[in-house]
Amino acid sequence: MKQMLLDLMRMSRICRMVLATCLGSFILVIFYFQSMFQPVMRRNPFAAEGCCRKGSRNALQELYNPTQAEFSVAAVLHQARRDQVADTCHAHSASSRKRHVLTPSDLKHLVVDEEHELIYCYVPKVACTNWKRVMMVLSGRGKYSDPMEILSNEAHVPSNLKTLNQYSIPDINHRLKSYLKFLFVREPFERLVSAYRNKFTLRYNASFHKRYGTKIVRRYRKNATTEALQSGADVKFQEFAEYLVDPGTQREAPLNEHWQTVYSLCHPCHIHYDLVGKYETLEEDANYVLKLAGVGDSLRFPSYAKSTRTTDQMAAMFFNNISSQQQGQLYQLYKLDFLMFNYSIPSYLKLQ
Repeated sequence: MKQMLLDLMRMSRICRMVLATCLGSFILVIFYFQSMFQPVMRRNPFAAEGCCRKGSRNALQELYNPTQAEFSVAAVLHQARRDQVADTCHAHSASSRKRHVLTPSDLKHLVVDEEHELIYCYVPKVACTNWKRVMMVLSGRGKYSDPMEILSNEAHVPSNLKTLNQYSIPDINHRLKSYLKFLFVREPFERLVSAYRNKFTLRYNASFHKRYGTKIVRRYRKNATTEALQSGADVKFQEFAEYLVDPGTQREAPLNEHWQTVYSLCHPCHIHYDLVGKYETLEEDANYVLKLAGVGDSLRFPSYAKSTRTTDQMAAMFFNNISSQQQGQLYQLYKLDFLMFNYSIPSYLKLQ
């Protein structure tokens, strides 16, 4: 009898543990499924809700219910961009929703500014260094005033910015509903060539040469020299393209964030972004965000050195050096980014 009671008590503890685990998982699933379906909802999120900060309008309210004429014109443009994302997600639901549940690690690219109620998903090679600088100014509570006084390597220190994955599930849910969520995108192949130029042709990026260059040379270069195998410092774009389209590459690990798709970094089919800025209209769109946040008079987005930018002509030169098969495979890899953010198929592509 005593042994039976002990067995029952032990089972009771196990049941409680199982129940708690199931309940926690159920809450996570509900939260992420709720976020997943938000992109197709085109209603005004503030039709019946008030602002989170008493006595003032936040950026999200100003976007959907603009009080200034200049905001009204921009609101139409950004509604069209939101619609484009939603339509693409709907049309390609089978491929765009392969993973129905996001995990906290999927939110590590979403930077949070509590003071101005903003969430920014950073995409490498789309002015993300300057955007991180701006976010440090916005969330620094007076610690910083000029974005360009912040060193670029300091902007990339994880502890200098808070990301959404650091919050509890209820706090994540609240911020996704109440804060203005935005990202910036770029023509996919210009971004890809920019990443290649930066990570594989510049001498100071030795860490990328060691981590990725040596692997690429070993796999795709016949009769590679010992020096090339050891340094990985002279990866050709053709070899880089072969690495990207190799089915084994994505099986072994997700692509590096510098050449990963925006779709995979920011999950726009699962998270409803209120504003999609473009690299092609970077300063205009960036300063629009700052105006919505109420800081447009005191903070401007840093100007960019246009002379160093990767252009469409540069991308064409690199793509002319790879086969039409590789061109087609790369387009398939980045197809959702092209469609979702309304970029045309480049005229230089020779698709089979």
